[in-house]
Amino acid sequence: MLSWLNLNERVFKHFNYLLMIQLLPIFFLSSWLIYEINPELFKKQMIYYVVALIAFLISVVIPWRLILWWLMPVLYGFNILLLIAVDMFGKTILGAQRWLEIPGIGMTIQPSEFIKVSVIMALAYIIRKNPPPKDGYGIKMFIIFTAIILLPFVLIAKEPDLGTAMILLIVGFGILFVIGIKKQIWIWLSAMLLLSAPLMYTYGLKTYQKQRIHDAISHPSYHVKQALIAIGSGGIVGKSKEDSTQTQMKFLPISSSDFIFAYLGERLGFLGMATVIFLYILLILHLFYIGIQPFADYLTKVFAIGLSWLFFVYMGVNVYMII
Repeated sequence: MLSWLNLNERVFKHFNYLLMIQLLPIFFLSSWLIYEINPELFKKQMIYYVVALIAFLISVVIPWRLILWWLMPVLYGFNILLLIAVDMFGKTILGAQRWLEIPGIGMTIQPSEFIKVSVIMALAYIIRKNPPPKDGYGIKMFIIFTAIILLPFVLIAKEPDLGTAMILLIVGFGILFVIGIKKQIWIWLSAMLLLSAPLMYTYGLKTYQKQRIHDAISHPSYHVKQALIAIGSGGIVGKSKEDSTQTQMKFLPISSSDFIFAYLGERLGFLGMATVIFLYILLILHLFYIGIQPFADYLTKVFAIGLSWLFFVYMGVNVYMII
């Protein structure tokens, strides 16, 4: 009993309760929308919530600081091996080889989802061991960081899953930008990207990827048109579930995941969309604020900055791609 009280005093008093409270309305809104679209999928999401809660309660009592020095490199290396396994034994769905099937139970996992957190942790591990100089890291450390980011980037882009690979790239270099790299390196890197952009577009992208870029800057695809109709029909305050015809009549594709923001617009209107974006902005700013605090150690700083970039990119992509 005494040890539990000591644990409670040591661990729970350091919780960021505001950050946890910020997540609740986002969980509620997403679950409610998924329940309206697909009750069976809602049940699966509730199972995920329970598993996540159990994992959270277990993780808070683990002395991470004591095992940190071997955990991060092992975790990164293990996830790289999973990505290599995808290339060799992965399951192909809709033309993309991104999944590994767990033998005996028929379930699949997508290692590219795990590697995003692993890269953030790997960068945190190295930055903590080698804190940045006042004028930022030089070319040697930049090459080391770049290798850590580019190795999984190449493996994921090969699946092909350029979207996830680009998110990994943005988050990884976004962390380095905030932590500090000498400005001369950024100038040279920007110049190289500008000069090589035409070649990367011509020879590096597949036909369907070029078509997506063309559609984004010229005219929306059929799916995006349906999303715009859903959003426009929602007006200021939205419509009832029964009147949300774009979703109920299956005009809106993958409405429970990729296009759920469009259903949000149809169901709750402009006010609902603005509320969700505002909730995410508060969450992103809170995480970023944690990351720039002078008293925070580099593990906390890098992880908080990495999560803020991850939320920012995902929010931006999933909102912008349908409007």
